[in-house]
Amino acid sequence: MMMNHSLKNRCKVAPGTVIAGKWHSNKYTVLKELGYGANGIVYLAKFKNSQVALKMSDNGMSITSEVNVLRSFAKVQGSTLGPSLLDVDDWNSNRGQISFYVMEYIQGPDLLSFIQTKGKAWTTVLILQLLNDLNKLHENGWVFGDLKPENLIVTGPTPKIRCIDVGGTTLQGRAIKEFTEFYDRGYWGLGSRKADPSYDLFAVAMIMINTAYPKRFNKSTGGITQLREAISKQKDLLLVEKVIVKALHGQYSNALQMRSDLLSLVTDNKSISPGNKSTTINSTNSTFHNPKANQPPNQAKSRQTYRKKKKKNRWVETISITIFIAFLYFLYIFQKLL
Repeated sequence: MMMNHSLKNRCKVAPGTVIAGKWHSNKYTVLKELGYGANGIVYLAKFKNSQVALKMSDNGMSITSEVNVLRSFAKVQGSTLGPSLLDVDDWNSNRGQISFYVMEYIQGPDLLSFIQTKGKAWTTVLILQLLNDLNKLHENGWVFGDLKPENLIVTGPTPKIRCIDVGGTTLQGRAIKEFTEFYDRGYWGLGSRKADPSYDLFAVAMIMINTAYPKRFNKSTGGITQLREAISKQKDLLLVEKVIVKALHGQYSNALQMRSDLLSLVTDNKSISPGNKSTTINSTNSTFHNPKANQPPNQAKSRQTYRKKKKKNRWVETISITIFIAFLYFLYIFQKLL
């Protein structure tokens, strides 16, 4: 949703502009514009020797609302979904008083850019992280609202999903304040715009679809029929179709249910992944217990044949154990990333 031109013009400042807080006297030097939405403009700014994100708006109520959201985030133990709040103040500009707040500058590519660069295998890992954080947000009475890849940044070095815009975050039970049509269940005719956890989970399902269709697609027939048809054309989406469709239908009451189903599907898919590592491990177990199981009974073997068989069995054991250890290591890394 776009902000009106008069608001954008009032909040528009050039790089090098110094924003001086009226109450706290902190000074921020604007470096560049990072983006704008319905209620203000976000700038990259310098404060002392660090970079921060500064959002300004002449809508004081909007600023207050977003600040309250960030303060609420700070109270959610263990959650890093949104940026840390650093300062709230007013600036007496030559266009009048403008409210602003300063938050942590979260650096990194957006979700789709990260996946396109690093590979689609990261999609599930990051979605699992997102669902975990959303659950904590929902437990504290909020719904994110305008959930979309542009608002999700992946930081490093260990990839972690973070959000950079809380403008659409809404108290549960109220009407969603901001939304983007592609991720909005009302747009697709699959639910209301009442703020509840299932609204966000619908958006998560659409983000998963978006990873397979980076340029998105327009609504034609709309509804679940068009979305299921889109899923059916992408192998990556078919693997998690069950979870996506349940979220599109609003059948998850909380994010942990969706996370649990997704994790179960991923675990099952790993066991039948190309190479069939688990099958290889199981098929070689007989070798560990009875190396001579495949030998015909009473077969006469020379000393040389026996040594060759023994050497071969040791080789098979070594390969099998190596595969098994590699498989366990993969699972360990996968869980660690969650």
